[in-house]
Amino acid sequence: MQFSSIPHIIEIINEERVKKLELTFKELVETLEGDIIVEGNNKSFNSFCTDTRKIENNNVFLALKGDNFNGNLYVREAMEKGASIAIVDEINFNNDEIEGTVIKVENTYTALLNLAKFYRKKLGIKVVGITGSTGKTSTKDLVAALLSYKYKVFKTKGNFNNHIGLPLMILSLDSSIEVAILELGMSNAGEIHTLADCARPDVAIITNIGLSHIENLKTKENILKAKMEITDFFTKDNILIVNGEDDCLKNLKEESFKIIKTGYDKIYSFNADSIILGEETTSFVLKDGNEKQQFTLPMVGAHNVLNALLGIAVAKTLEVNYSEMKEGLNNIEATSMRLEVIKANGITIINDCYNASPDSMKAALDVLKNYKGGRKIAILGTMRELGDESSKAHRSTGEYAKEKVDILITTGEFKEDYKIGFNKEQVKIYKTKEELIEDLCNITKKDDVILVKASRGIKFEEIVNKLVN
Repeated sequence: MQFSSIPHIIEIINEERVKKLELTFKELVETLEGDIIVEGNNKSFNSFCTDTRKIENNNVFLALKGDNFNGNLYVREAMEKGASIAIVDEINFNNDEIEGTVIKVENTYTALLNLAKFYRKKLGIKVVGITGSTGKTSTKDLVAALLSYKYKVFKTKGNFNNHIGLPLMILSLDSSIEVAILELGMSNAGEIHTLADCARPDVAIITNIGLSHIENLKTKENILKAKMEITDFFTKDNILIVNGEDDCLKNLKEESFKIIKTGYDKIYSFNADSIILGEETTSFVLKDGNEKQQFTLPMVGAHNVLNALLGIAVAKTLEVNYSEMKEGLNNIEATSMRLEVIKANGITIINDCYNASPDSMKAALDVLKNYKGGRKIAILGTMRELGDESSKAHRSTGEYAKEKVDILITTGEFKEDYKIGFNKEQVKIYKTKEELIEDLCNITKKDDVILVKASRGIKFEEIVNKLVN
């Protein structure tokens, strides 16, 4: 059988994406349950925008309000830039200043969720929902690739996984899409419930239960409960796919819906062995009952085997055969700053600045250890949202790094904890990230392999940029 390698993956942040919002003005008004305050002549609209800096002609401007911003103050500006409709929950304009239609709702955040929920139901496409403490984005990339030969697939680039990003994703779909892969994020209990109500996934994945968000939820048991909210609207026709190697997930029991577990153990529906870790690829043998299949991932790290097993289980559930899955892997579009290998200035940089948790730190350190080259250097920063576990988690990561790296470089709130855990002379601590960046030229030398990793808000990509340039 001959396969095409044309990518079928569509991303929300893709300038070539032609949006065809399949929603009428009547449906818009009725679903919003709002009042038309100003009625313009042009009721055409093509997509939604929450930022006046990005308004295009015939956009719907959704005025969101937060602690430090209020979109309701920019309705006139949005209209002047081409918006045909504005959705507001405050009136901060004179009607005669507005050339367009303004719909007032009780709350624009609630209106956005309700509108996306209606639109998802109207389109009726298959939805795969993904949540978990770590690995969501890599798993999303793998699922999209594994499905991409057989189906026209939608996935998002970046972290559009909250009460704003997820409904905007859904409102970027059209009926040409066959499967949408949606990431559901959270920082507290109840949030995934709200997102699941909006997205209504047919199939859901939970990658693992780690310490991320323990600051708010206090225990891993509470984190598990929060992640399981992705199944709150499941019936007997829905399927939950989980990583059976995770201590919290391996003991889940089937209730009103089917559960598929994947992992290394032969008891699981989809399991893997004979793992080969390369510098650019990861290979393994998949076992599905009596069937064996060799897979090679264009990604590094043993942890991606577990992510791939989850994706393979999804693809099999959606009736994709193994030949189609392997061909689809040629279309993989991995999210940047996730174990991204860059060779520059005689050194190798492993850029993993997208986010950080204890589990993902250890996975990245494993990749660093297995990479061929000169000195192994880890530049590690703060892992956020760990609450009372923060000091312990940073010390544990430092201790794990002891057998993996030659030099540990660190800065940030928990730099001393890294040092205590590492407990070797080859540790360098800096008061600030800026001081670290300034001293990089005195640290690195030819053939070094350098891992750069911290939580997203720490912006360690600035370190990567300095190393590259």
